[in-house]
Amino acid sequence: MYFLTGWPRRLLCPLRSAEEPFHIQPSSQRFYFALLSETQLSIWFSRPSVLIVSYIESGKAAGQFGFYQKAEWKPDDSMIAVATANGYILLFDVSGGGEEKYLYEPVYPKGSPRVKVTPGYKEEQCAPALSLEMKKPVDLEAPINSLLTLQEDLLVCTADGYLHVLHWDGLGSNGRKAICLTTIPFSLDLQSARGGPSLDLEGVYIRCMEYCLTLDGLAVVLSDGRLGFITPLSSSITADQLQGVWAADVMDGTCVAVNNKYRLMTFGCTSGCVLVYMIDTATGSMQLSHKLELTPKHYPDIYNKTGAVKLIRWSPDYSVVMVTWECGGLSLWSVFGAHLICTLGEDFAHHSDGTKKDPLKISSMSWGAEGYHLWVIPNRQERRKLEDGEQDVEMISPPHPSLQAGILQFHFIKSSLTVNPCTSNQEQVLLHGEDRLYLTCGDPTQIHSTSDAHTNLHPRDGSPLHHPPNPDSSLSQGLSTLLGHKHWHVVQIHSTYLESNWPIRFAAIDTAGQCMAVAGRRGFAHYSLFMRKWKLFGNITQEQNMTATGGLAWWKDFVVVACYNFTDQQEQLRLYQRSSNLDNAFASVTKLHSDTLLLNVFRDMIILFRADCSICLYSIEKRDDSPTPSVSVELLQEVSMSRYIPHPALVVSVTLTSVRTETGISLKAPQQACMAESIMLNLAGQLIMLQRDRSGPQVRDKETPTVNKKLLPFCPPIVLAQCVENVWTTCRSNKKKRHLLEALWLSCGEAGMKVWLPLFPRDHRKPHSFLSRRIMLPFHINIYPLAVLFEDALVLGATNETVLYDGLQGSSEPLEALFPYCMVERTSQIYLHHILRQLLVRNLGEQALMLAQSCASLPYFPHVLELMVHVVLEEEATSREPIPDPLLPTVAKFITEFPLFLQTIVHCARKTEYALWNYLFAAVGNPKDLFEECLMAQDLDTAASYLIILQNMEVPAVSRQHATLLFNTALEQGKWDLCRHMIRFLKAIGSGEMESPPPTPSTQEPSSTGGFEFFRNRSISLSQSADSITTGKFNLQKTFSMPSGASAKSRDVECAENMYIDMMLWRHARHLLEQVRLRDLGCFSAQLGFELIGWLCRERNRVARVDDFVSALKKLHKDFLWPFPVIPVGSLSSPLKNGRCRSVLSTQLLKSQSADSLLNSDMDTALPSTATTNHSWMDGLGQSTKDMDTASSAHSNQNAPQTHDAFLSLLTSKVEEYSVGSATDLTETSSVVDGDWTMVDENSSTLSLSQAELEHISMELANKGPHKSQVQLRYLLHVFMEAGCLEWCVVIGLILRDANVIKQVISFLDCPEVPPETSQSIRNGLLAVDAWASTDCLGYKPFINLIQPQLQQLMDSTSEQLQPEAFQPASQSCKLTASEGPGGAAAPRAEDSRGVPAPLGLALPSLEPAGVFSRPPPEDSPPEQTEEQGDEEGTYDCTLS
Repeated sequence: MYFLTGWPRRLLCPLRSAEEPFHIQPSSQRFYFALLSETQLSIWFSRPSVLIVSYIESGKAAGQFGFYQKAEWKPDDSMIAVATANGYILLFDVSGGGEEKYLYEPVYPKGSPRVKVTPGYKEEQCAPALSLEMKKPVDLEAPINSLLTLQEDLLVCTADGYLHVLHWDGLGSNGRKAICLTTIPFSLDLQSARGGPSLDLEGVYIRCMEYCLTLDGLAVVLSDGRLGFITPLSSSITADQLQGVWAADVMDGTCVAVNNKYRLMTFGCTSGCVLVYMIDTATGSMQLSHKLELTPKHYPDIYNKTGAVKLIRWSPDYSVVMVTWECGGLSLWSVFGAHLICTLGEDFAHHSDGTKKDPLKISSMSWGAEGYHLWVIPNRQERRKLEDGEQDVEMISPPHPSLQAGILQFHFIKSSLTVNPCTSNQEQVLLHGEDRLYLTCGDPTQIHSTSDAHTNLHPRDGSPLHHPPNPDSSLSQGLSTLLGHKHWHVVQIHSTYLESNWPIRFAAIDTAGQCMAVAGRRGFAHYSLFMRKWKLFGNITQEQNMTATGGLAWWKDFVVVACYNFTDQQEQLRLYQRSSNLDNAFASVTKLHSDTLLLNVFRDMIILFRADCSICLYSIEKRDDSPTPSVSVELLQEVSMSRYIPHPALVVSVTLTSVRTETGISLKAPQQACMAESIMLNLAGQLIMLQRDRSGPQVRDKETPTVNKKLLPFCPPIVLAQCVENVWTTCRSNKKKRHLLEALWLSCGEAGMKVWLPLFPRDHRKPHSFLSRRIMLPFHINIYPLAVLFEDALVLGATNETVLYDGLQGSSEPLEALFPYCMVERTSQIYLHHILRQLLVRNLGEQALMLAQSCASLPYFPHVLELMVHVVLEEEATSREPIPDPLLPTVAKFITEFPLFLQTIVHCARKTEYALWNYLFAAVGNPKDLFEECLMAQDLDTAASYLIILQNMEVPAVSRQHATLLFNTALEQGKWDLCRHMIRFLKAIGSGEMESPPPTPSTQEPSSTGGFEFFRNRSISLSQSADSITTGKFNLQKTFSMPSGASAKSRDVECAENMYIDMMLWRHARHLLEQVRLRDLGCFSAQLGFELIGWLCRERNRVARVDDFVSALKKLHKDFLWPFPVIPVGSLSSPLKNGRCRSVLSTQLLKSQSADSLLNSDMDTALPSTATTNHSWMDGLGQSTKDMDTASSAHSNQNAPQTHDAFLSLLTSKVEEYSVGSATDLTETSSVVDGDWTMVDENSSTLSLSQAELEHISMELANKGPHKSQVQLRYLLHVFMEAGCLEWCVVIGLILRDANVIKQVISFLDCPEVPPETSQSIRNGLLAVDAWASTDCLGYKPFINLIQPQLQQLMDSTSEQLQPEAFQPASQSCKLTASEGPGGAAAPRAEDSRGVPAPLGLALPSLEPAGVFSRPPPEDSPPEQTEEQGDEEGTYDCTLS
């Protein structure tokens, strides 16, 4: 409604005077303000806010009359009456100083176009020169309490109980009359008034009074604190016959103000509350409508300490009321009690350091023109305090303290609905200040894109054609647009227009929110957001000849104005095209017979409300025949409302809607629903609806031609609601959201909002006879509603935010520091949960379900369900009395209809205090059952949330049991983030650390479903150091250090818990290994920091055996997306230079396996689509790793001789590709060569080609799997090698087709520690693979032929059947090679410095969480050594553990 903005402005008086003003009185138009001090009367102008003239009483006269006390203007601003302390009324003539006399002249820069102006144009830009002349004083011989102007009369109340009626002009004996208060009969209502005076009024006088035009009576506060209303029985108040009614039970009235538009009387009380009364039209009694008071909830410190109400001031448009108290402070309420602003709380009442400020005490205040300013005069001692402080600061030419007039001007911006309610059918918020507009800005990208498109379409008039949206299409601007931020789009009103036409009286915005129009005192102007330009009248005379009377509205591309034309002296309805120049030549003008008060547009109709209380409907149609776009306007219907409307000023808004009570429900005639069906009138807060009368003979649409179709008459009005401030309805229709779009939304002040909702039968069934077709549902929201988004189920509003700037000026603070800086921010609120709840309360569950299902696609729908449960739960569970019919079970049952049920309940529980959980789960079901439902539905994150609830509600054994279930499921599904939380959770249950329950895991996995984050959080080494294994057992001190950090508790407490978790992890690892799911095993180990090598060491002769080499190999191919090797069909002999591989391949032997792999031969390019399995380890690898195929780093490539030889090296021997030996080469400085396979170190390659054969290169590319898989396989090979699981090493060596690996493993078999079963198993496995390759996968034959010597050696050694020695401790390292290279010695040292011993003499490639290989080179191992180690192939220092 109204919002404070900025800081108050301070006005200084230029005259030196010891007196300070204490009373301010505005003229009728609020352009002039009369200020009183003890002996001085000053007149100020509103814009610019300057002093015009001052009258100073002589000392002698002041002694006779006494000091000035109150002032009152004559309605035409030509006289001022001043009441003095000794009972005199002084009358002053206010005369203008002639046409050309101005106090201030605007000065324009040279060359400014604004110098030459028409004569009548200048007067508003500068303050007129006025003079004051005192006329004959009138002596009333008693102290004066109240002054009031009434057309030609001045009413004065005196302390002797008389009411004097003075004539403004004839102040002789004939122009004066006195009515004694005791002669006026007072009663509780007008019907019981016939028995003579019922109230003893001896010695009572009127303390304060105000006249209400629309009630035709005086609201009075009597000296004994009673409240009354005095009304004339005959024509005017000046007649003798007056009758009074008084309000029962009120004895503490202090002041009064009336609201003419809503027929309300507001009385201030000594208790600090404001009582708002209305007159009951039937009995004439005073009835309490509502109270305005501060609530203890929002103002606990001050609500009962404000003192008596001092002043009440209604805004000029009567939509808000400002109240101040004896102790100070300002508070603003809307008509029906919605609280908007109060300066007694928050930043207004406290300094930034938390100390309290004294509230500003006010002696007088008044609203400025159109309510843009509030003029406030502080109490005298307040100003003295301020000025004393200020004198210290203002050392440079300080003005004399008495020079300060001390007027404060507060600035307001207000909603356009207050004066121009026709924007209520739009989903825009438009606010206007005195010189700018604030609108909810759409998404700027949308605006620009449309503007570009439009400008191309219509280049002729330089402004893009703004195509009106189809009325049926959803206008809902994207939610991100409306809710994305709190900022406004601020449009400065054109200064040229403002200078001569201030203040702005009306503002309107079009449905798309792209065009605005404003109307000031004369003419109007409009603005386009596309073009960022204002359009003003080209001809200034045309602008000054019209004034908008009934408001502004947009219809498609036209501005609709109801205005008065001064030259023709008649009322007109005009439509101006937006894209043409602003000129009457392009306007469509319709003459009207009576003054227009209100205007609105509905689809292609205009509705006018006129001063003779009639409503006119006009149709608008776009004309296509004329060259310029124009419209034809035709009168459709006139409806007289004078029987129902006592005074035309009481109508707040008028609108056409498609809302109706009957037949709106029938689905058979949807086209009828689109027609304008009924008129809604807000009559002083009563919402009245007039529907079409369909009782007469109905004519079918088809039979009558549309031209002469007579519109149906309207039925008598019905009252829908009371205390209505605003109404919203839409003309769009949407089959899916009929409930929301065919509803009527009302804002009702402190009562919140109401919605008049249609009820539909389900699935075209016949409606129940007892079911009302519509229902009025009230609900409360926390913001003041300014617009309703119908489909999005949102209310938009605005709120005042404050920023403190005190303490900037040191100890003495200027006035600005008394007040925080005020800003207006956009707000929005969802209301769906209120409506659903109200429907459920009324047993309309089916309607609630239909409504909720139509909104289920909204992004905040889960939040709506949560809010509904939460609000009902808080109310019912904290209620002191038992609730006879609790709603929570109904709500719970309702929510089960939606898939979000489990999630909603647990989120609600987590946000509610623990004490209410029992009540909640008694209604929704046992959390154990809900947990199991989550597990069945595979919703593990929600299950984890239930676990926290179980942990608080059940014994630890139960929560451990459920946690174990969840942990196992999460392990199985590879939800690593959840697994980590579960480990922490299980540990915490054991160690009693659960003071802080673990956070609910986020639904997204961390960086990805996890790259190999190579043991980033390990707390034990990859393989145990020698001395820890001498016992032959593992002493697992702490298996994990979770990201949250290990708690430093005693180990023995955690030991059992860790053992329990380790058992589960071991079981899962065993399960993965049994199923040959190596990829998952690696991922599991990397993500959870599982000690894989240590575990494999123990399982070496149990589960880490390979029973079936062939099936394991096939499984690895599938798991790692690794293609089976193929051989070119045409080649008869292998082109290997040493001739070791000879294989003859005939076409018919190509079995399905290799044929499949041929199809997949471009596996590298297909990687992004195929490799994204549910949990591939390396999803986190960045782009750079894709290029990192070869392990030959910058160091090892320095001595590469011929690149072309290396280019042709076969991949059958992949030792050059990051084999175990060259793992250390991957340093952070590695230069990665684009084109993975182009640089291979010649020295480390055992086989080279002499001539290039393209198909071999392509075959090799086809036989190679994705790079990521290769890195993973190499890593696993390393792990198995270190753990001594030689069978697995052989399988991985086979899939990588790396002869060195096989050679190495077979040489290991000679070690005494290796049991003979392993040798036997490897021998049988290799034979099985050989047999399988011969029949099913010939691509493996060349490689098997290549390792034939090792195979032979294995056959020989196993036939000898060496007797194995006793299992040696790992400290005995077995030298496997003839010479130990320098790299073998240097690398362990480097590893020790990193704190991670790697007994094979290599550094493990450590992968950052982002998944990129990077590790600084070992500090004490120079690059040369690293190279040598990479080059000397067989150099291993292997500690078998």
